Amino acid sequence: MRPVVSVFFADKKLECDTDPVSSPSHYTQGAYEVIDIIQASMTHEAFLGYLLGNQIKYLMRCQYKHQDGGIQDLKKLTWYANKYIECVGQK
Repeated sequence: MRPVVSVFFADKKLECDTDPVSSPSHYTQGAYEVIDIIQASMTHEAFLGYLLGNQIKYLMRCQYKHQDGGIQDLKKLTWYANKYIECVGQK
């Protein structure tokens, strides 16, 4: 079964470099990144909470998930922290 978002955006492709932290290929299958769709679906305050929750998630599991000592998850935590900082001043 294809994801719902892919059905709507099947004719569009992103042209960008991907990496497992900033732009994972499994999050960029259509014209929009998943984070942008999530942000558009929430209030500003709810999105800030989402960003904080993801920081906690990556911190709590960083030493258990990957064989890199947690570096990839800590980079993801940093990505979400930077996104929070970017968004906290917006409204």
